[in-house]
Amino acid sequence: MESRLTRVENYLQLGLPAAGGPTPEVVPSRAEAFEFAIGQKVFATVGIVVLVLGAVFTLSRPCAGLPAAAPALIGYGLAAALFLLARAGRRGFALISGNLRGAAMAMLYFATLRLCFFGGPLSAAAPPGMALLVAVVAANLALARRWRSPWLAALALATGSATALAVGSAWFVLASVIALSALAVMFVRKCAWPGFALLGIALTYGTYLLWAVGDPLLGRPVALAAAPPASLAVLLACAAILAAGCRAAPAGEPDNPVSNLGALFNGGAAFGLFVLQSAASFDPVFARASAAAAVVFLALAVAFWTFDRSRVATFIYAMTGYLALSLAIIRAAEIPQVFIWLSLQSVVVVATAIWFQSRLIVVANFIIFVAIVAAYMALARVETGISLAFGVVALGTARLLNWQGARLELKTDLMRNAYLVSALVVFPYALYHLVPAAWVGLAWVGAALFYYGMNLIVRNRKYRWMGHATLLFTALYLLVAGISRLEPLPRNLSFLVLGAVLLGVSIVFTRLRARIK
Repeated sequence: MESRLTRVENYLQLGLPAAGGPTPEVVPSRAEAFEFAIGQKVFATVGIVVLVLGAVFTLSRPCAGLPAAAPALIGYGLAAALFLLARAGRRGFALISGNLRGAAMAMLYFATLRLCFFGGPLSAAAPPGMALLVAVVAANLALARRWRSPWLAALALATGSATALAVGSAWFVLASVIALSALAVMFVRKCAWPGFALLGIALTYGTYLLWAVGDPLLGRPVALAAAPPASLAVLLACAAILAAGCRAAPAGEPDNPVSNLGALFNGGAAFGLFVLQSAASFDPVFARASAAAAVVFLALAVAFWTFDRSRVATFIYAMTGYLALSLAIIRAAEIPQVFIWLSLQSVVVVATAIWFQSRLIVVANFIIFVAIVAAYMALARVETGISLAFGVVALGTARLLNWQGARLELKTDLMRNAYLVSALVVFPYALYHLVPAAWVGLAWVGAALFYYGMNLIVRNRKYRWMGHATLLFTALYLLVAGISRLEPLPRNLSFLVLGAVLLGVSIVFTRLRARIK
């Protein structure tokens, strides 16, 4: 039986590969796959990098007895040889061929840099050397675009950043950072490489920062470089360009990680450098420059909300714009008037937050509003009525949130209550400092009557509770301070008025309770 089955299997060729067919593929184990990855990919990349660095270090040394251009010409020859090797091995050795292309591009750029540094015949600051460096960077960018290689494009952009720092001229650096940001956005849009938005942010602002502090990479001392006024406009232009690269695709997620991180780094780096440069070099125009920055960042917030509905990016750019506006107000106005303008700004912030449907902005604005009030109370030596403006702003903001709260999708009255509590604290504080001590109790009773009147107008029981709380504050104040400190006439009058109002409120609520029953 066994022999018959064996003959049948052999006749049908069961369990054997078909004659002339492909042999079964041997799947390597996980350990073998890791070893192949190290041996094939990592060693090839590291080996080529080490060889290129060795050639670079060799060509950077002075060559006695040779013409000044000889090392650069040798570098050009090596670059050509690497390009030819990459072309020859593009079929059988695709990985090594790609690395050789990058090595050739790096060698081509370094050979050009050798003509301008390390005793070369050209100067990077002179027009011929400047033009040659720009031409090589443009050639590398064109090659990277032709080969559609992200890492070669990143290498080409890095050489553009190095060229800007090597030349060092203010106008050249400013033009270069604009070009870097525009090229990064071009690769994002044309080649669908979203990560280039973050790369563009790093290269653009990194180049600007190194130039602004004197380019210490070239051995210079760290010091703020003299910059033309246009440098501030260049920073804002770069922020706008890079923001376009971080925008989500029309069919993509509005709050994808690249868009959110891009907004965070772009807004933070651009505004940080803007404040550093304007405060250090352009102090007389700091207020106007900050106002211009506020316009740019708020416009970016509007664009991200209108076109992408990105809540995170809208919040980041909006808060950056509000911060710039606050700095402009602080610089333009004197203390204590500056607190009035800052409190009025909070109303504008809440209004735009309603448009953006951003609860985050409302919460952040309330925290800032409380900080403004606390700073005023700590810094103001004499009360001039500004605290009353804080109370009006708090009530107005609460009414605005109550009117348009549905747009913010607020599930609770937390923020409205927070602003009402702020008004409940601020108004007694202001009246305590503005009104003579003898009549503080009567002023607080007037504030309570104002709240009851607001309840009748807007039909919101929260104002009734504010009136109740103010009357209780008044009673406590008169019991603690009124009996011992006030003169007989204002003390007696305050007690009589407060008692009459409390009884009147009690009678009103008694009648209302009877109607309900």
